[in-house]
Amino acid sequence: MAEDYDKPEKLPEAESHGSPALPGRRAALMLGAVAASSVVTIRPALASTAASVLNCRIPIPDPGHAGEYVASDGRLVPPETKGSFPPAPRAVTGEEAKKMMSGMSPPGFDPSARQAYVNYIRRLQHGTSGFTCYASLQMPRP
Repeated sequence: MAEDYDKPEKLPEAESHGSPALPGRRAALMLGAVAASSVVTIRPALASTAASVLNCRIPIPDPGHAGEYVASDGRLVPPETKGSFPPAPRAVTGEEAKKMMSGMSPPGFDPSARQAYVNYIRRLQHGTSGFTCYASLQMPRP
């Protein structure tokens, strides 16, 4: 009777309604093995993606607006505009951006400029350098 395990099983009502037969046990086991290997393959990729999101960079301001200052509301303004802040000393990593949004200033950054930089990041639009990094930070993690 071992050969019966290789044959598809049919339910009585399946035969009467003309629906396809259910897969045999071997097919079900093979599907389970494929699903398990997929989970093992996808998990490291997700971990790698999460790490790359934290290491992405957001220039403040973007290279197309180098030299402009950042107003407290995040808009870019001409240099030396009253109440504005100079460009960030370097690009912010995704991890630093998350910390800045929670109230912390990265080393080397003026703490009084932190909120202006956060507002600039939040105003980023598609096509602006750093937008993809910021958008990735907004996606929920598994």
